[in-house]
Amino acid sequence: MDLFRELRDGKKISILAEEICKLYSTPVNIMEVCGGHTHVIMKYGLSQLLPDGINFLHGPGCPVCIIPRERIDQAVVLASQENVILVTFGDMMRVPGSSSSLVKERARGRDIRMVYSPLDVIKIARENPQKKVIYFAIGFETTTPLTAALIHQIINNDIKNVFFHINHVLIAPAMHAIMDSEEVAINAFIAPGHVSIITGTNFYKDISMKYGVSVVISGFEPIDILQGLLMIIKQIIEDRHEVEIQYTRAVTPEGNIKAQDLISRYFTVRNIFRWRGIVKAG
Repeated sequence: MDLFRELRDGKKISILAEEICKLYSTPVNIMEVCGGHTHVIMKYGLSQLLPDGINFLHGPGCPVCIIPRERIDQAVVLASQENVILVTFGDMMRVPGSSSSLVKERARGRDIRMVYSPLDVIKIARENPQKKVIYFAIGFETTTPLTAALIHQIINNDIKNVFFHINHVLIAPAMHAIMDSEEVAINAFIAPGHVSIITGTNFYKDISMKYGVSVVISGFEPIDILQGLLMIIKQIIEDRHEVEIQYTRAVTPEGNIKAQDLISRYFTVRNIFRWRGIVKAG
């Protein structure tokens, strides 16, 4: 709790905002990649403390928001099958498909269960050996290792009645898609700390070098975001386009090697996932 109070301290927030205002000299467009950052910016009114020329561009969003309708439709169809238990995270329950949602289907009597951890799927499967337990997996690189760990445990324990509907997505392709747009006007990214704990910094370096943008990996408290923003402003003043880590209490350049190994062991990248909210013109 002391850490949270320190990272939300009003006096420190004001000092950082004043320092940014003193250094600011030219308009800058900054995209915070994660919806968690957007929430903090709005909740603490950070935009109101900063010069008008510092523009936050929100997106591409969260793993729940970007799920296309057809994926929800597929989950609805799966849940309607005989002897099926569909398992997913609670925040997927109200996401609308074409004509229904998982919460509506559960109200109609489908066996749809929410879990806090993917490993809860093992308990459900063991308690229901005659059922097919389908795990509707979602998330960026943050939750992908958890699904990989579940797959690993299921294989090692020879559990036969668990199946997967995989909806994991990657941050890098979305960032590239945005920057490849002809109308893009982004000078810098505030990159998500939780994703970066897993991935490290390598793919951000490619984005920074290719597009000439600053990337700062930030935590999810108001002090974190303002410190990250200050680092971005200093890069722009010094005409640098680099990857820096503000969230040093959790992120390392190499990332979580064990998690990366699990992901590469059980997953292959495919380019067939439509991303709700990003439409390619032409």
